[in-house]
Amino acid sequence: MELKIGRSDWLFLLLCMVLGIVAEEAFFRAEIGISYLAFIMAFYGLFFYRYRGFSFSHQRFGYLVLICIWVLAASYFINDNLFFYALNIVVIPALVFFHLVLVTSQKNLRWNKLAFITYLFSKLGGAIKYNFIFASLMGKFFKQGMDESKFQVWKKVSIGILISVPVLFVVLGLLMSADTQFEKMLGGIPQWFQLLDAEVVFRIITVLFCTFVFFGLMQDLIKKQINVMTHDGDKQKFTMDAIITITVLVLINAVYVLFTIVQFKYFFSGTLQGDFTYAEYARKGFFELLFVTLINLTITILVLTFVDRSIGFIKRLIQLLLTTLVISSGVLLSSAFMRLSMYEDAYGFTFIRVMAHSFMIFLVVIFMYTLIKIWIEKLSLFHFYFISSLLYYTLMNVINVEQIIVTKNIERYEQSGKIDLHYLNSLSHTGILGLIEINEENPQLPGLKNILLERKNEAILGYVPWQSYNLKRTQANEELRKLHLE
Repeated sequence: MELKIGRSDWLFLLLCMVLGIVAEEAFFRAEIGISYLAFIMAFYGLFFYRYRGFSFSHQRFGYLVLICIWVLAASYFINDNLFFYALNIVVIPALVFFHLVLVTSQKNLRWNKLAFITYLFSKLGGAIKYNFIFASLMGKFFKQGMDESKFQVWKKVSIGILISVPVLFVVLGLLMSADTQFEKMLGGIPQWFQLLDAEVVFRIITVLFCTFVFFGLMQDLIKKQINVMTHDGDKQKFTMDAIITITVLVLINAVYVLFTIVQFKYFFSGTLQGDFTYAEYARKGFFELLFVTLINLTITILVLTFVDRSIGFIKRLIQLLLTTLVISSGVLLSSAFMRLSMYEDAYGFTFIRVMAHSFMIFLVVIFMYTLIKIWIEKLSLFHFYFISSLLYYTLMNVINVEQIIVTKNIERYEQSGKIDLHYLNSLSHTGILGLIEINEENPQLPGLKNILLERKNEAILGYVPWQSYNLKRTQANEELRKLHLE
């Protein structure tokens, strides 16, 4: 691979270093808040500058992915849910990488095929390879005018220093802890050398790492590419026997029909047999039903993908059996939904329970599309599944699930007088706002005053750097400062 570096490439490398400094400032200085949105703005500003005049492909879908990326980045500024905070650290970079590869790929490359996954990994490998070739080119540049033997000596010395630095940090730390005289001796080292502490070295390494990640990826993607990818990945190599599949579907559907009859007999009718309460029955069966529903979805996808349905009679029979399976899955989802609702009525609303509710609604949408796919074969399952999953995940980030939890628990408290204050306190600042709302109506609730007093002290004494600025935190802290707690 021949690499030619022009003046514009050196300028771009410098800009990537500036972006690396922005990344280190945004993600490694404090808790992430508005800093993620600021970084995404800087990142895409540099991307569109580098690719000015470039003819992008898959633009409609690309805009959808880009909007989702910006919304997810903005969620760090708008909400402060700990679950999505951690998950988006991985999801957003993965979506950004997917988006860059998507819009810079060839127009005839279909992103909803398995071959595109191979293409993604090839681009990741290409970015790494580009940086190695660039480093080799830099070595040749510095080698000019230098004796070969001297260059090799300096090269090996540099490698030795790089290997020794992390080991020396550990060894020196241990030796200083073991001997106070040795520690005092090192304390006499000139002040300028002491400035090179571990934190400074770590930040420099982080900036350089981010610089070459951005540089290698964008430089590799902008190269003119020859389409060497074939559509062999689209050819169906594995098939499932139709007769075996029909036998399996008949047996499974027979079990589900029997289960459905039992459900309608007592659960959906509002009567319950045995010694179980509704809450105990709900807890006992919810996860089992949800897991069985996911198994059904997997079976349906496998049959639609790998079973040869060229014979008319077999095709219609499989379609009917799959339709029965999907309808049975709908009954299972309904039963699981009711069980979870009963459990929430008994024990309150939590993040996991509300997310489970939303996921079941999402599964209903998936099953409805799958039912259409059973009868209209030309539809693409992966295309719909990916887009709907992306929109579902983005929506759950935007709507502030914790606000739903707080609202529902307050409504339950007004009806039953039961509420878990400590759980609301364990939520993000949305939970604190809920506690403030409860305090306005019932300030004598046991334990509430102590929780709010502790939170108020944190709001008064706490320092929030610009990276961590968040609307929900700001709103909660302002409300806490206004509280008068005697």
